[in-house]
Amino acid sequence: MPIRSKKDLEIELSKLKSFSTQNVQLEQYPLPSNIAADWLWQMALRGEIANKKILDAGCGPGILGLGLLLMGAKKIFFLDKDIEAIKICQENYHQLHEKYEIGSAEFLTQDIRLFDEPVDIIVQNPPFGTKQEHADKIFLEKAFSLTSLIYTLHKYSTKEFVEAISRDNNFQITHFYRYEFPIKATFQFHEKPVVKIDVGLWRLEKK
Repeated sequence: MPIRSKKDLEIELSKLKSFSTQNVQLEQYPLPSNIAADWLWQMALRGEIANKKILDAGCGPGILGLGLLLMGAKKIFFLDKDIEAIKICQENYHQLHEKYEIGSAEFLTQDIRLFDEPVDIIVQNPPFGTKQEHADKIFLEKAFSLTSLIYTLHKYSTKEFVEAISRDNNFQITHFYRYEFPIKATFQFHEKPVVKIDVGLWRLEKK
């Protein structure tokens, strides 16, 4: 079944395997399939996916990169420092590859700061920087050095920081989307079954 609509994409992404265990220090929160589908559909409407080489930075189980492959990306670099997340990402890739003709993938278990491949676009859902201070800044600074087009997801409360660091690195915000990101109770410190986090998705383009 080809992907004909945003709903088709969301359904396929919802079938992918998520984290088996979650690392609190890495802030591993699964990206909801509806947010991922909306994000990627916006990219597709702008003609930014087909035949592109794209880095999925801090990929986790790979929902963004795999969605990009379903939408016609040429190659995805899946990068995460957690080997277990990369293993799940590989499983998900092989699952999709059996059902669809999709582009190639390279799986990298390393720190984002070590990545140095030329790519057309970077998509990233980095740690929010709550457990490890400035974790989000590390991802942004590396992305600014690698490409001219970035999609990056952060807590809405860090809006001023994201906008300031983008200006400082000569990137302009061309589009912004706001979502409610549900996080299910996973760790002991979670007091509610589901907490909704106010997040923003920024499209950043080099001036």
